[in-house]
Amino acid sequence: MSEKMKNPYQVVKHQYLTEKSSMLQSLATAESNASLRRCKTPKYVFIVDRNANKYEIAQAIEEIYKSEGVKVTAVNTINVKAKPKRFRGRQTFANAFKKAIVSFRPGDSLDNV
Repeated sequence: MSEKMKNPYQVVKHQYLTEKSSMLQSLATAESNASLRRCKTPKYVFIVDRNANKYEIAQAIEEIYKSEGVKVTAVNTINVKAKPKRFRGRQTFANAFKKAIVSFRPGDSLDNV
C-alpha cells in the first residue's frame, strides 16, 4: 500500500436512508418467517466515493464508527448511473453515485449513533 491512506470521511460520504435501506437494517431483528430469521447480520447503506474500493470502504466504516466497536464482514457496491431528467423543456441529468451495502457482525448496530 504505497499510497497515502485517505481520510475516512472522503471515502464514506454519508449514510443512505431510503425505505429499502431501512428494510435491510431491520432484517437482523425480523422474526416473521424462517428465511428472514436466518439473516443475523445487519446491513447498512452508504454513499461512497466513486473511486473507492471495497477494502477502503470497510476500513473507513470501521474507523468512523470505532466508538461503536463494529466490524465489517462484507461490502457490496453498486454504481448508480446518471438518470435523464427534464426541467423546463431542457434535458439534464441527475448525478451518478456509488453506494455500498455494508454487513456487520451479528449483534453489531449503528442504531444508537
